[in-house]
Amino acid sequence: MMANIMMSDWQTTAPDELAMVELGTKLAQVLTKGSVVYLIGDLGAGKTTFTRGFLRGLGHQGNVKSPTYTLVEPYELAQGIVYHFDLYRLQDPEELELLGIRDYFHRDSIVLVEWPSQGEPILPAPDLSLTISLLPQGRALHFAALTQQGQQALQQLSI
Repeated sequence: MMANIMMSDWQTTAPDELAMVELGTKLAQVLTKGSVVYLIGDLGAGKTTFTRGFLRGLGHQGNVKSPTYTLVEPYELAQGIVYHFDLYRLQDPEELELLGIRDYFHRDSIVLVEWPSQGEPILPAPDLSLTISLLPQGRALHFAALTQQGQQALQQLSI
C-alpha cells in the first residue's frame, strides 16, 4: 500500500528571522490540539523566534518571550491553549512534578518545549521534534515526526 506512506522527517532552511516566524506560523495552521513539539537547538538558534511565529499563526498579537525563569508561559487563544516551556534553567526533572507538569499535556492544548532534554524522563514523548542549527547565513531546520499526529502535520507543512 504505497499510497498511505507518511513523511517522518523534513528539512528546510530559514535565511532570516522573518522566514523562521513564517515557518512557525505555517506549523500552527496544520498542527492539531493535543500535540507536543520539542524545540531543540543551541542558545540563540531561534527556538523562541519560531514559537513567536507559531503563536501569531494562532492569532496571538502580544509579545512572546522565552519563559526561561518562569519555566512555562500559557497563551489562551481562540483555538485553544498553548503552553510554551523553556527548561534551560531546570536543575532537576523532578521539579516538573512539583509544577504539576502532567496537567499541561491534554487533548485541548498544544505544548512547545525548549530544552526538552532537561525534562527527561518526566516529559511525555513529542509528536514532532524540531532541531534548529545555525548556518553561516540563516538556520537549518530538521523536523522529525514521531507519531501519526506529527506525521500528518509534517505532511501538510512540507507542501
